[in-house]
Amino acid sequence: MTPQRIRRLAGATVLALALSACSAPGEKKDDSSGQAAAGPIKLALVDAQSGQLSSLGAWELKGAKLAVEEWNKAGGVNGRQVQLDVFDDQGDPTVGTNLARKIASEGYVAMIGTAESAVTIAMAPILQQAAIPNITSGQSTGLVAVKSPFLFLNGPTSTTYDETLAKYIVDTKGIKTIAMITNNGSYGKGEHDAFLKALQSRGVTPVADQVVTTDQKDFSAALTTIRSKNPQLIFLGAEEVESGLIVKQARDLGITVPFAGAAPQGTPVFLNTAGAANVEGTIVSSPYLSNDINDASKKFAAAYKAAYNEDAELHGAKAYDGTQIVLTALKSSGAATGKALADAIRATKYKGLLGDFAFDDTGVGIFATSIGVITGGKLTAAS
Repeated sequence: MTPQRIRRLAGATVLALALSACSAPGEKKDDSSGQAAAGPIKLALVDAQSGQLSSLGAWELKGAKLAVEEWNKAGGVNGRQVQLDVFDDQGDPTVGTNLARKIASEGYVAMIGTAESAVTIAMAPILQQAAIPNITSGQSTGLVAVKSPFLFLNGPTSTTYDETLAKYIVDTKGIKTIAMITNNGSYGKGEHDAFLKALQSRGVTPVADQVVTTDQKDFSAALTTIRSKNPQLIFLGAEEVESGLIVKQARDLGITVPFAGAAPQGTPVFLNTAGAANVEGTIVSSPYLSNDINDASKKFAAAYKAAYNEDAELHGAKAYDGTQIVLTALKSSGAATGKALADAIRATKYKGLLGDFAFDDTGVGIFATSIGVITGGKLTAAS
């Protein structure tokens, strides 16, 4: 073979490799088309798969995976299969930012998660710069404050959760002697501020306002202060495990009044950590009270049970809805990427398990919750 022939073959090989590198699964063909290349469509699911918040990650993964498997069995998105890859953020914002860079460099067209507002907020600037839409299960109002056109919420913000809760507690039940205990994390601060604002708008001032740390295990000092104020009800603004520990320790101290809170208080982890007897009467604001809401929730719950041999709950339902919205937007946009996909998500009207989604400019798509009460170990609609 002549040297000239060898040079031509080498040049062709380099060109082929360059073209291949530019056409990785899930990446754009070019910056103007907004269309993804051929091959599987790559979605990233980021959540805590280890650590104290791993129950959230497990629920989210199961809900998202169920949605992806349904689409793939039906032929995928416009004939292309969907690839769902899982990343463990460990509930740590620093880990989350590193994962955001990894996702941005490896051809993922969208991200599902996280369930942890602080991690999502930390990842948002990197995902925005990379033009990767993210649909999160966080509910902190801090998510909206990021003002990223690529960030969407698959549920209400704390404002909706806690306004609904205050309306029921104060306006309907007439309870005004209320204590608060929240943590200083992103979720806890969001809950604290939203519920406090809802109380103040009704002329109610909490008799105690205790703030604990996210990693705290002993709450006796805060609870002793609360006990001395004789509240009629205690508001909880902390994640599942910590909330459960707070309730258990409160009962051990002889505090018998009911607790109230948002999404974490409606989960099995909260109930199991605190003990079923201890959470009896807990008031919960949630967009998904049970698996028996309607035919859609019953169908979802049956599929979830068949796939994982356990009962579905709110976080799995949220991730299922969020993933369905992303896949619907991918289909309607012809598997668009970047801003075109974000625009398609914002334009998607979706009747989900949590309600009817219609996104506004802030990235919030649903604005209602219902009130449930834990009775006999189960969350049921309040009468």
